Amino acid sequence: MKGLLGRKLGMTQVFTEDGTLIPVTVIEASPNVVLQLKTAETDGYEAVQLGFEDVKEQRATKGEKGHCAKAGTGPKRFVREVRNADMDVKVGDTVGVDIFAPGETVDVIGTSKGKGYQGTIYRNNAHQGPKTHGGSKNIRHIGSLATNGITSRQGRIMKGTAMPGHEGHLRVTAQNLTVIKVDPENNYVLIKGNVPGPKKGMVMIRTAKTSKGDKEPVVLVDYSKEVQE
Repeated sequence: MKGLLGRKLGMTQVFTEDGTLIPVTVIEASPNVVLQLKTAETDGYEAVQLGFEDVKEQRATKGEKGHCAKAGTGPKRFVREVRNADMDVKVGDTVGVDIFAPGETVDVIGTSKGKGYQGTIYRNNAHQGPKTHGGSKNIRHIGSLATNGITSRQGRIMKGTAMPGHEGHLRVTAQNLTVIKVDPENNYVLIKGNVPGPKKGMVMIRTAKTSKGDKEPVVLVDYSKEVQE
């Protein structure tokens, strides 16, 4: 399994030479630094720890500074591990976008947008109440709670009951997405479809766990101007 950390820049669209429009998400992934190699003997599992994007030293703890100093680099803003990584690297090496190829199937992990405190209609897709004249006026209320279940006299709210609460801001994995383009010179990847998180949110790209195979790479329209000699 391969992995790379990056930042979601937003969405756009590209065209293939046969005129097919493909919606893509642009992910900027400057070279990641290998901060640590975890092994089964020392840590109980195997993983490659990556660090992405430098952060000011005054905004990092002494522990973070010392940990990154072992790899010969400064403190990083985003640090994650890729378990069971099939990556021939050592501490201090850099990993770029060229580890992935167009047509490859990947998973993208990010933190979904936070929506704050939401009611049960929005959060759980619950039905609204009646809107008739003289009705219960229970239009967006959660409705019956303790009187609903095994018995009308259970007298308590069962675990797992759909209720209002905090919505979003959760770890989400978008599975089996296709890499459309990889640009090592500008350090970005185009991935078909949308990925979790807001613009400028941190994400991790990894080899798809449930992939049914890679796709054929597509040929995109090149809009770069030819240099006339």
